[in-house]
Amino acid sequence: MVAVRFGCGHGAEAGDPGAVELRRACPVCMLVHETQRSRGELLGRVAPAQRRRLAAETRIGAEYDWSCIRGHDRYRASVVDVLTGTGCAKCRANAAAPGAAREAGMPFMKHGLRVGTSMTEQRLRVLLGERIRLHHRANAVRTARMFHGRQEVWPDILVAELRVAIEYDDPGRSGRAHRGLKEGSDVEKDEALREVGWEVIRIRGGGLEPLGPYSIPARGITPAVADEVVRLLRRIRGDAAVDALLVRPAAAT
Repeated sequence: MVAVRFGCGHGAEAGDPGAVELRRACPVCMLVHETQRSRGELLGRVAPAQRRRLAAETRIGAEYDWSCIRGHDRYRASVVDVLTGTGCAKCRANAAAPGAAREAGMPFMKHGLRVGTSMTEQRLRVLLGERIRLHHRANAVRTARMFHGRQEVWPDILVAELRVAIEYDDPGRSGRAHRGLKEGSDVEKDEALREVGWEVIRIRGGGLEPLGPYSIPARGITPAVADEVVRLLRRIRGDAAVDALLVRPAAAT
């Protein structure tokens, strides 16, 4: 087996003459970033005797012994299951409980949510805010399924009154964002929202292919793109529902 050293510093020892050097991060670091976590969080949950091994781990399928974040029993699971799964046996039972089902689809404010907002997304919010009233007291939606280890998702923009999420996708400087595994994650996120009565509008920049029935290809965020979002909102929820959210121009004095 060929030794590999990744751009994040994990893998083969530095200077190993037989190692293949890759610029990208290792699979564990990529998944940690994708799920808005840190390796430090993982180290805090793994059995103390296994922390040193986990600190250098590159395989998302590697299994460890974990402490449940909700204080339940210690359990055995792979790195990918801890980051994207339902947790221990008691957590899985709670996720399927009637109370959790009743909350599915509810928008709420997730305080301390570590999701960066780009200047492009901020411009999109401003342009939409000039056209419709946006709900600023919610940034997450309860789901019926687990997504990245939590029973909730965090869209870029919520139009809570219409139960529509708006996402902006761009391949970024690397050209790899929202492609491959990330595109699969986007599809899963959209499916989780649709399961609980929400719909998703995706603005696809940088040459990304359409994803879902309500995709808007765009070279940038312009007033025309914002107008197209409003048009799709009308198509999804009807004119009357959207008219109730329109920003009315101030009356002349």
